[in-house]
Amino acid sequence: MDVYEDPKTWTARPTRPQWQLALRFAGSVVWFPVVCVLWAAVFAVFFVVGMFAEVVTTFSKTLERGYLDTLGWTMDRVGRLASWCVSWRELRHEGDVEYYKARVEKVVGKWTARASAPIEPKKPRPPVECAIPLRHYRGVGGWYVADVALAQGWELRPTDENKEVRLWWAAASRVD
Repeated sequence: MDVYEDPKTWTARPTRPQWQLALRFAGSVVWFPVVCVLWAAVFAVFFVVGMFAEVVTTFSKTLERGYLDTLGWTMDRVGRLASWCVSWRELRHEGDVEYYKARVEKVVGKWTARASAPIEPKKPRPPVECAIPLRHYRGVGGWYVADVALAQGWELRPTDENKEVRLWWAAASRVD
């Protein structure tokens, strides 16, 4: 998000044709399991290589950082092979504004419950930042996410609303 960009310009995505979604869903049924198997195989290879590299990484932090960066980059690339897939839920609710409004409210509500949870000793701190992916607000636009989140105490962070809306829990910056 550009600092000067108004969230009200973040409109809903155009409704995709039902025939196109049906074709993509049919392809997803075949392609997604292949991507899952490929992802597991690549992870297994990195795991085995990592076991042998463990000896070297105890002496070299640079190699360890490089290995972990390569692992993350590779797993992200394999995961993106399924980025065009369409779920059954997307197929059924394309263009249903009320469904997407309820979905946004549910997702933001879950993040709010997590962020507002009390801090417990010897437990991780509640999350103070989150990202709501496009698939959750496709039918209503990023502006609706911003409205719901601002009403629940979140602040907007710089974001690319074509991918996700990033939020920061405002209460986290206050000192009690």
